[in-house]
Parts: sequence; C-alpha cells; structure tokens
Amino acid sequence: MRPIETILLLVNLMTFIALVVGLPSSVSWMRHSAPIALLIAIAQALAEGSRWQMVPAYVLTGLFFLVWLYTNIVPLGVPVKKKRTHRLAFALVLIVSLLGLTVSSVLPVIMPVFSFQHPSGPYEIGTLTYHWVDDARAELFTTNPNDRRELMAQIWYPAKGNSSSRRAPYVQDADALATAQARLHNLPEFTLSHFRYITTNAIPSAPVADNVPSYPVLIFLEGLTGYRQMNTFQVEELVSHGYIVVAIDQPYAAADVVFPDGRQVAGLSKDQIDGLIQQSVSQVDKAPILNGQSLEMGIIPYFAQDVISSLNQLTALNQADPNGILTGRLDLQRIGTFGVSLGGIVVGEACRLEPRLRACLVMDAPMSADVVRTGLQQPSMWITRDAETMRLERRRAGGWSEEEMDQHQTTMRAAFENLSGDGYFVGITGMFHANLMDIPYWSPLASPLGITGPIDGQRAHSIINAYSLAFFNRHLKGQPAALLDRHSEYYPEVTFERRRP
Repeated sequence: MRPIETILLLVNLMTFIALVVGLPSSVSWMRHSAPIALLIAIAQALAEGSRWQMVPAYVLTGLFFLVWLYTNIVPLGVPVKKKRTHRLAFALVLIVSLLGLTVSSVLPVIMPVFSFQHPSGPYEIGTLTYHWVDDARAELFTTNPNDRRELMAQIWYPAKGNSSSRRAPYVQDADALATAQARLHNLPEFTLSHFRYITTNAIPSAPVADNVPSYPVLIFLEGLTGYRQMNTFQVEELVSHGYIVVAIDQPYAAADVVFPDGRQVAGLSKDQIDGLIQQSVSQVDKAPILNGQSLEMGIIPYFAQDVISSLNQLTALNQADPNGILTGRLDLQRIGTFGVSLGGIVVGEACRLEPRLRACLVMDAPMSADVVRTGLQQPSMWITRDAETMRLERRRAGGWSEEEMDQHQTTMRAAFENLSGDGYFVGITGMFHANLMDIPYWSPLASPLGITGPIDGQRAHSIINAYSLAFFNRHLKGQPAALLDRHSEYYPEVTFERRRP
C-alpha cells in the first residue's frame, strides 16, 4: 500500500474506535478524527491518485464523517421513544463499519500498486521509446496493400542517475492496456487501471553510463496478448549489469499497441491467432489463410522478421539516435535475444534465420518445426518446467491439454539435442507459466489462486535472473559463469543439463 493510503486506513480505524467503541477522556481528541480522515482521503486522491481498490475506504470515510456530523449536531437528550431507532442505527453502523474496515484494508493489499525490487547490478537504468516503420514490409494483418509493418520499441540502457531522479512509469499507455486485457481475458475494465500509478527503477531519457564505450544488446519479445514491459523484473536486472535491452511490441500479438499519433492496434485473442501459430509448430497440408494469403509456414516467420527489422533499425539508431542519447553506444557485434511464450517461439525462429544474433534464450515455449528440423547455430538456453508441473498448473488454473504439454516438452527437447553450439536446459520445479513474467507482483493471491506456481514468486525471479545473466555474460561478454558448468546446490529447485559441441 502507498503511504497516504496506509495513513487513511489507520485514521479510519481510529475513527471507528472513537465513534462506535467509545474512548476514555484522556484521548478525547480522537473523537474528531472523522473530519481529519476526510481531509486525508482528499489528499490521497490528489497526491497519490484514486483507484478502485480504495473505493470502500473512501465510502467508509464519508460514512464516518456523516455519523460524526450527526452525533455533534443532533442535540443531546433524545426522547425515549427514539432509543430503539438509535439502537438499530448503531447496530447498522457497527456492521457496515466492520465490513468496510475489512474490505478497505484487504483490497489495496491483494491488488497493490506494487514496486519492483532494485536490481543487483552497479548501473542505474535509463529508458527511451521509439516508433519504427519498415517501408519494405507489408502489414499482413490488414487488407490495405499500402500498410507497412510498424513496431513500438522500448529501450533500457545503463545510465547515469541518482536516487532522486524521476522514475519512468511501468506502462506508458496504462489505460489502453487495462482495456485490452479486460477485452482479451474477460475481466472488468477497471481491473488493471491502477497500473497507471506503478513506476519502475528506470529514469526517462537519462544519459548513458560512460563506464565503457558501448554495451551488448539484447532483444526481448513478450508473449501473446502481453505487453513489452511484462518482464521488467528481468529486463532491469540485465540492464543493471551492463546490457542494452530492446523490447518490441508486435502489433496483433501484443494486447494493444499505441502509436505516437494515437492510433491503436488491438491484439488478437488466442482463438483468433492460434491456428496461425500452430501451423509454424506442427505444419499441416491445409495451411491457414490470412487476408487471402496462404501461410504454409504459419505466422512465426513473419513475426521473426520483426526481430530482423529491429536489428536494421538499431544499426541506424547507433549511427544517429534522434534523441541524441544512444548514438555509438550499442555494441552490435554482441547481440542476443530472449522471449517468453509466443516471444520464445519467435526468437527461436529469428535465431535460426539471423546470424547477427549470437545468443538465444527461450522461456517456456514450443519450437517451430523449422528450428526442430534444422537446429540453432548459436549458444542457446531453455528455461522451462517439467510436465508434472504443467499438469499441476492445469489442475489449479485450467488449460494445457496433454497435446500442448507434449508439444512444449518434445519440441524444446528436440531443439536442445539438435544444437550445434553450447546448450543449456533449465527446469524449475513448481514454476507456472506466469512465474516467468511480472505477474507474481500483481497480487499476493496469484499463487493461492493457481495463477502462479507453488514456488515463491521472488525466488522464481531470482533463479530466472541468475541463469539469464550467467548465459549472456558467458556468450556475449566472454565472462566466466560457474553456474552454467554444473548443477548448483544454491538452486535445488533447478534441474540443469548442458550440451557442448
């Protein structure tokens, strides 16, 4: 909970004691806490911003103020015949107050305005956002032949800054994202509206840290119906250790993409796009059709071209950043990529197609048929979980048919065993799919509700970050990474396999 929210709840509790329970004369000043609570509620809404989780607290504050007004304005000496009415009113106020105190205390905690842990590396973090248009590529998802493929990209980089610097918002278009997630997942539209108040450890437009001339680059892709910031826990950790991370919102796969001119591209649901994805993973003779075009290889090669297009955009950016910040600071000889879920499928395919990508990290995603068939040349790592953990997730939260689980397990394993370079297979027991993203931050009820696994959310993030950092440090920076040599006793939840060429 935010500071003023906490103060408001405490003052409401004081007011309840003063108005309903009664007070000794030594603390009679508390009898006038109701108007104080009202002022605090107004200050909280103005300073921190109102949110739906606080509505019960606001209502309770107003109720207490009305009761306070009544008890201080109605003259003493109530006629006897009205005593019963007062007893009923008192009972009603007592019940409503107890219920209001409970709900107003619980809601802000189970749906918090959360904060990210500070990353462990020595660097501060800066961030910038870019709009890229690839004039050479048509947009497959529209019927207008003149439409070009457009991407929104956010870049995080090692920066100069201090603890007092203004922090960047978690999501730049929070209201659009909240609306999109509500549409795609059948949620009330206000469910994630509080995301507008969440900030990160990043500093907008901060100068680049000058410890080294340039920094290796990592490209990140989110999952289906996700958003480019959905792995902020992982992105910030990597950047704090000296990487530039570029996250791409892929239109029609992301939940919602907002362009600088205000245009919005709504993401497709799983049912709408799954056939195009599955064609890339397990190809069938009757290929799906998208706007009159037969996609024999499915949609994944098209999405992989977004990564390749971004490499070209980064080359131009490194020559002349329109913001005047990143020019010459990207080490484009050391580029890796990582993705989760759909993003993992896409980065695998991109690594198959693009030799400029020197390291490939796939998180909990099946591999395309082409990757399974031809293998990857780059050092590659898979972070996932075993089939039994997937079955546990199905029992608790639904989804994951046996066919889907088999597809996940067999295609990742086949790609791992068909590697030409170094390979690592990391399984985390007790981790659900959502643990690979920021979702454990969303609510402390994520695990009890079966959204995330029985493993502690921060513990899972710690493991993911440790193996991600070790992998890129070894294969992009050439640094020793003992964690990748053998099973670690520090992470008993992990099953670890390594392949060497």
